[in-house]
Amino acid sequence: MNRWLPILLSLAGALLLWAAWPTSPLTFLIFIAFIPLLRITDLVAHRGKYFGCIFLTLFLWNVATTWWVGNTTVPASGLAANLINTLVMSVPLLGYHRTRVRVGQTAGYFALIVYWLTFEYIHLNWEFSWPWLSLGNAFAMHPSWIQWYEYTGVSGGTLWILLANILIYHTWMQRKQYPVAMTTFLWKTAWKPAAVIIIPLLLSSLVQYNFEAPEGTTARIVVVQPNIDPYDKFAEENEELQLKKLLSLSAQKADSNTSYIIWPETALFTHGVWEHKLSYEDETEQIRQFLRRYPKATIVSGATTLKRYDVTDEAPKMARSSEDGNFRYDAFNSAIQVDTSHAVQVYHKAKLVPGVELIPYARYMSFMKELALDMGGITGGYGLTPGVELLEDTRTHVKVLPTICYESVYGEFVAEHVRRGANLLFVITNDGWWGDTEGHRQHVQYARLRAIETRRWVARSANTGISCVIDPMGRLQQPLPYWKEGVIEANVTPGDTFTFYVRFGDLISKAAVAFCIVMILFSFYLKFRPSMPNS
Repeated sequence: MNRWLPILLSLAGALLLWAAWPTSPLTFLIFIAFIPLLRITDLVAHRGKYFGCIFLTLFLWNVATTWWVGNTTVPASGLAANLINTLVMSVPLLGYHRTRVRVGQTAGYFALIVYWLTFEYIHLNWEFSWPWLSLGNAFAMHPSWIQWYEYTGVSGGTLWILLANILIYHTWMQRKQYPVAMTTFLWKTAWKPAAVIIIPLLLSSLVQYNFEAPEGTTARIVVVQPNIDPYDKFAEENEELQLKKLLSLSAQKADSNTSYIIWPETALFTHGVWEHKLSYEDETEQIRQFLRRYPKATIVSGATTLKRYDVTDEAPKMARSSEDGNFRYDAFNSAIQVDTSHAVQVYHKAKLVPGVELIPYARYMSFMKELALDMGGITGGYGLTPGVELLEDTRTHVKVLPTICYESVYGEFVAEHVRRGANLLFVITNDGWWGDTEGHRQHVQYARLRAIETRRWVARSANTGISCVIDPMGRLQQPLPYWKEGVIEANVTPGDTFTFYVRFGDLISKAAVAFCIVMILFSFYLKFRPSMPNS
């Protein structure tokens, strides 16, 4: 039994982490989901065996939670993504094991928190980024638990989870080693993990009670869910039909008071349109003619745009070459804003999906730049040259951040744009790539976290669902079912105040990174310091 116990603990840990993750209703299990991993660390001293145990837990958790990543035309991509993410997630636990063995239990627990928070922060900011399983995301379905995310962001939830698991495990081990009467145990020890869980819930209730909704002039928005098969929408003969469908659906809810009409990712110009010609395209003129019926309205839509670099020195290193070799250009996953004026604003997606829109660090291995998975339309990776930071309505001076798909998972990225003036958050996405799986359901839940962190209204237009509106407290409104066309109309209030998180960013993660650097430097000092001569 003792020989098999680490394996059983590995399986138990994976099961608990999977059962606690959105969209499961068993979120409370996250407070004990790390206990099997803590126990394995105490039981397994051999580094190789320990790595095997934690790898098994993390791999099964990744596969069970994000298996849908491989539900595409290239199923092996999902397995590769799960394997790579498992390896990266193993690093903080290996560091915890090393510290636990060398320094002791208390220092080990501190190291686990620091290493894991540092890992999550790095995983948000490098090109292999995949923050889907950041621990603080686990509470996305329960905004009433985490109203204090307006101060901490998702990293506050990660810290909460790790502290709760460590204290529950430590308390349980004390109970095993030093049996005492139950009343004594409850009075002297068990209250600590209980307090760690309960106090944040009480704080959330307090923040919610004192919350003041944004005030000011409301904006009427129309959100369109066209329900176009993502694998068919990139057929060239379908572009005109798709535009007619989008305009027809928009007309169902638009009126003279409509401020914004929101269409999903890559709704327009699926094969690309030159940005310097965008204002003169037939599709753009059709949109303008439609908007003349609604004088206050602006359309924000996803599009594929192309930017030409006539001067070679201006082209980024990873830019593409034209077929005749006369110029270089970039393709962008973009959001465009069209109104009745001649100007068209273009925003370029900045957080690209590894393996689909971006081959990480391909600039150092240029032969790999065309290896991004072909998910329709543009083959190869997208460009990263910035477009406009925000889409601004020059008539009302309302500024919109149109997060494109994967970008909505990045809390600090969204907060930075709110700090630059974003009054509303739009999420435009094409979640149908992975079918009717947990992918699109998890994605819509994560958008609720951005609403809480920034206290901004969020409007979400998803090609095949789930489209919805989210209020600044993270509550879903008017969700449209998956794989069903529909239109939402809602009144939202542009916000102009900044939360603590918007003002100062992710302080918890940055503090963890600083501690991690100090700990690593100190370990090198201990390893290489000169030995003292014997007296």
